[in-house]
Amino acid sequence: MAIEAKDHTNGLHMPGNGAGSGISVQSLWKVFGKNEDRALEEPYRSMSRAEVQKETGLVAALRDVSFEVTPGETFVVMGLSGSGKSTLVRCLISLIKATSGEIVVDGEDVTKFDSKELREFRRSKMAMVFQNFGLLPHKNVLDNAAYGLEVKGVDKDERYTIAQEMLEKVGLTGWEYANQRELSGGMQQRVGLARALAMDPSILLMDEPFSGLDPLIRRQMRVELADLQAEIQKTIVFITHDLDEAITIGDRIAIMRDGEIIQMGSPREIITEPADDFVREFTQGIPKTKVMEIGHIVSDPDVVCFETESRETLLAKMKDARSDYAIGLSHDDSFIGMISREQLDEDSDGFHEMIDPNISPVLPNLTLEEALPLFSDDDYPLAVVDESNNFIGVATQRDLLKVVASDM
Repeated sequence: MAIEAKDHTNGLHMPGNGAGSGISVQSLWKVFGKNEDRALEEPYRSMSRAEVQKETGLVAALRDVSFEVTPGETFVVMGLSGSGKSTLVRCLISLIKATSGEIVVDGEDVTKFDSKELREFRRSKMAMVFQNFGLLPHKNVLDNAAYGLEVKGVDKDERYTIAQEMLEKVGLTGWEYANQRELSGGMQQRVGLARALAMDPSILLMDEPFSGLDPLIRRQMRVELADLQAEIQKTIVFITHDLDEAITIGDRIAIMRDGEIIQMGSPREIITEPADDFVREFTQGIPKTKVMEIGHIVSDPDVVCFETESRETLLAKMKDARSDYAIGLSHDDSFIGMISREQLDEDSDGFHEMIDPNISPVLPNLTLEEALPLFSDDDYPLAVVDESNNFIGVATQRDLLKVVASDM
């Protein structure tokens, strides 16, 4: 069952304000072994992880990691096995104690929390969803979703109300009284997500939550998570080794290798501007059309006309430009429509009657992959406008084909 309602809350009860908190990570190190602080001193600090391990026997799982996650952002950390990504996410919630560095949330350094402060932090600010679902087999779906609230001491009626609403958010209405063995892997992961959301954390940590699912269910879950995030706007740190998953859900991506972040940026930047050969090889096979937005290939139209201009003036402009189309604008640059040569030949009288009703504009954040089916067979470009209907430019088939050809 697909998650619905991308742009509103449907009046559902949320125990807090639902707003995300930012995360600031500065110079984070995690070293495993005796006398771990040695790895932070010279000459070891400047050595590679393999060199440090050979010289000292210490394993530097995280090496001087720094990044910022803005409130409401989906920040994806990815890398191969052993890159340090899972260690990083466990440090964020202090399941693993960092050797050095800062993890600041809402002005407080998580690395300095005592056990009581850490327990309260986990209850109120940050929740985690793991690859293994962690459901309690003797409890039904509703009780599993409400379990965190039960531990927190929330009244039974209230926790069931909240859990019911979270199950609705993740598409499990009607399954409240089913037990674990009746659920597919994807459904079990939805229960785990509902349990985390019921606590109303401002930050959601997800450590390869879909990696144990069948490929088809996995693709469905990542789309549903992206839709859900558009509604709830939590701060999400998502760990994965799957690049396709990362670019589907991530606002920004950090790629790790040997305990370090080697590149950080938007999905488009990662795919089109790889920092080195490792990233280039890592991202190989992902077409640029999947991450580039149509706003990146806009150009000026051949002909622009305004609503006060006559049909004869427009015909002359199109003839001079040897163009089969024109962009119709108001005098404040608002987009009115596209006028095709075919429409002009129908001898329409008024300006608005010359607008081709079959050609609609698109927004600049549309991916090239999504735009492909919209290009007409008549070689007309796509008109690109902003959310206020101000004209930005046109995207032509030629410019799109240049991007496609660069992937070959």
